[in-house]
Amino acid sequence: MSKKSLAEIAKEMAGIDIAILSTHTEAGEIANRPMSNNGDVDYDGTSYYFTYEKARTVADIQRNPKVALGFSSEAGLFSKGIYVAVEGTAELIRDKAAFQQHWTSDLDKWFDNGIDTPGIVLIKVRAVRATYWSGREEGEVTL
Repeated sequence: MSKKSLAEIAKEMAGIDIAILSTHTEAGEIANRPMSNNGDVDYDGTSYYFTYEKARTVADIQRNPKVALGFSSEAGLFSKGIYVAVEGTAELIRDKAAFQQHWTSDLDKWFDNGIDTPGIVLIKVRAVRATYWSGREEGEVTL
């Protein structure tokens, strides 16, 4: 098993905007949905995603903050692409100052009133482990 650093993995992940966020439902099943990290792609082990308070994602995280993220670059497995699976803990943030820190104009198409949109929540995911596959190389980083 290869040993890349988080910085090396992050360099390969640069530009990956969409992740699949997985949570645990009330019945204990796994729920998956695509989430944009809003172009905040300088990965340091923490990811941020906006959603609405009424989304099942929020209820799932309130019950069980253990989540997973899946990232895939546009290139294929045996080219210069990378696949990354992240296990982490999610935190729900309802602070407008934090919203402002992570807001980009691309979010305006989803949230009509920007950071003042009623019922928005920022999901912060802190990674505890990241597993990656890049060509024939694979490895794991514990954070």
